[in-house]
Amino acid sequence: MYAQTTTHGTLLARLSGGGDSAAWREFCERYEELIRSFARRRGLSASDCDDVLQDVMLALTKAMPGFRYDPAKGKFRSYLKTVTLHAILRKSRQEPAGASLSLGDGSVSRAIEDETEDTWEAEWRQYHLRTAMKTIRAEFNAADLEAFDRYGVGGEEASAVAKDLSLSIDQVYQAKSRVLKRLSQVIAKQVEEEG
Repeated sequence: MYAQTTTHGTLLARLSGGGDSAAWREFCERYEELIRSFARRRGLSASDCDDVLQDVMLALTKAMPGFRYDPAKGKFRSYLKTVTLHAILRKSRQEPAGASLSLGDGSVSRAIEDETEDTWEAEWRQYHLRTAMKTIRAEFNAADLEAFDRYGVGGEEASAVAKDLSLSIDQVYQAKSRVLKRLSQVIAKQVEEEG
């Protein structure tokens, strides 16, 4: 299971230095599910999603040496979206993996970018939620997590969840509240570190 060990900025700095295989493993663990999910939502098969992930990583390994993250120039997530979208489009057209990427060449039309922005943002939010859930899972007991999943996420009636888990209805409400509060804290920290 992925455990976030470095901040976003620190990880990018390690990648730009080159030769840090542990940083690349962490980067891949951190973002592979996001990249695959985005590709899946763009209609690619599981196999094609794996190819897109490899293409994105190949493009990044070429771009990262000497890379200096400057938040004033834009967010890394926008850059990652563009690289991922290019990989999806290349896969759709079956261009060679790792083909040269020029962000200013206009090869991705503005219409396609606009169309995918909502999808990317939804996947980015889900990425933060999944990462935060992995982070906080050990902080709560199984009944609280199940109550949150079933009542807070799944929309089941609190009374039914309480009965199944041998909890009071108030305990179900409290579990949802505690998990949501902690999720909000962790996600806020993730977003802050992201820049």
